Amino acid sequence: MKKFLVLIAAVVVFMACEDFLTETPKNQISVDQYFDKPEDARAAINALYRDGSGANSYDSGGFRGSNVMIGSFMSGLFDNEAKGERIEGQLAHSLQQDPVNFNDYAGGWWSGLYRVINRANLAIDRIPGIAGMSTAERNRILAEARYFRAHNYFTLVRFFGDVPLVLQPVEGLEGAFVSQESSAAVYSQIIEDLEWARDNGNLPNVPFGSGNNGRITHGTILATLADVNLQRAGHPLQQNDGYGQAAATARAIINSGVFSLIQHGDDPMTQSAYNIMRTSQTENEYIWSVEYDGDIAQSQYPRITVPGAIRPPGIRYSRTLNMFRPIETMVNMYDHDNDLRIQNRQIFATSIEVDGEEYQFGEYVPYIWFEEGAVFGNGRGTRNLNHIKFSEILLIAAEAIARSEGVTSEAVGYLADVRSRAYWSTDRAEIVASLSGLSAEAFVEEVWKERYRELALDFKQWHDIQRTRKYPVTNSANPGVVQFVDVVGANNNWGVQFRERDLLYPIPDEEMQRNENLVQNPGY
Repeated sequence: MKKFLVLIAAVVVFMACEDFLTETPKNQISVDQYFDKPEDARAAINALYRDGSGANSYDSGGFRGSNVMIGSFMSGLFDNEAKGERIEGQLAHSLQQDPVNFNDYAGGWWSGLYRVINRANLAIDRIPGIAGMSTAERNRILAEARYFRAHNYFTLVRFFGDVPLVLQPVEGLEGAFVSQESSAAVYSQIIEDLEWARDNGNLPNVPFGSGNNGRITHGTILATLADVNLQRAGHPLQQNDGYGQAAATARAIINSGVFSLIQHGDDPMTQSAYNIMRTSQTENEYIWSVEYDGDIAQSQYPRITVPGAIRPPGIRYSRTLNMFRPIETMVNMYDHDNDLRIQNRQIFATSIEVDGEEYQFGEYVPYIWFEEGAVFGNGRGTRNLNHIKFSEILLIAAEAIARSEGVTSEAVGYLADVRSRAYWSTDRAEIVASLSGLSAEAFVEEVWKERYRELALDFKQWHDIQRTRKYPVTNSANPGVVQFVDVVGANNNWGVQFRERDLLYPIPDEEMQRNENLVQNPGY
């Protein structure tokens, strides 16, 4: 796959009084001057592909992990070996985050998300007036811009709740400090943008990386739309029509025939679907991935797949650490006898082999991110990070259909597709029989369990807790058995009790100080 990673100079927005400058300086360019030809539109959209859906949320630097990891740390299901060196992980586990102590972390994320939104707003506002573009190209680029705006608002509304909804480009202080809109209004705009992109973008309907140079596809839009509808159907909005919309959208993806689950090779232990995910970037299961390139935008994920205390010879990183370690509660969600995903060197690993010698970790590490060429080669991660896979769409469809139509054979089949791949030595008919006849509530809980297991390294845990208001409980005596309790009042794995306020992040203090129109989230 040809990597779509473009380095582009930032556009400088220059504002000045006419009586102060009589001409635009040669080293600065106004927005109106910039958006006047097709090349400008293409460059503006290309620039969004790194900040818009990649580096802003997923890059893992320092010792705090990437932005999207903090929700998983909040869930208490994952630990960070280096949390003693950065306060964010400690705050997440102790549930002591507040607008001030969380400011340096969340403040940069908040402003970064709005920076991307403003760039998308500029594109959406200016591109329709550019001459010399075909209607097809203009609509495709506008669809991409609307996706990035929707994607970033989806991140904001899930983590912060009610947020300012800015849909016009902000080119100065005027219009920069506005009040929050309700989460319902933000979700409505997200859906409007995604549906516009779906209906007008004429985006190619292909798997990620299959001849589309890593650009947004029709499947990207549909998968995000299904996820958005599932999220809004749960807490806090409980807009139950979302289940029907999620089911319809997920069905459209499934019935397109474009995507499929990766299947195991002849030896599931060494040629499993999960090992294929680790090494291949062009499978039909991938709907949207964050791209990395060793020479342009390298991934740091390989270096967090070996615990710091284990130093096999040849490691190229000056320091390795298990930054995203599943704790016992998470590990015990899997049936250790029958579930392939928890076996060594599948989704997770408990050891690696180097030059014929086995190095035991004594803990689980994220093996899907392990990359020999980076760890023992040049120290530059190159493999993409899968963000939306077809397995997630099957699970969205199963849950949404059960909620809106009942536990149909279709819903059972979608859940069985995912589970039977993991339970590689169990007959699929046995799995179907165990799921058929369950009540809607019991069936949906089976879907939740599979989401935790299948999407363990996709950073979905906290959003599932937010929308279901349920917390998973396991027991080391019975691995694979999962019960759900109300999250508010439950203790996380550090013995700290979840409160209602913990389900949203505090709005960063610097934003509260800067914008007097903002209202802090309850409880902070």
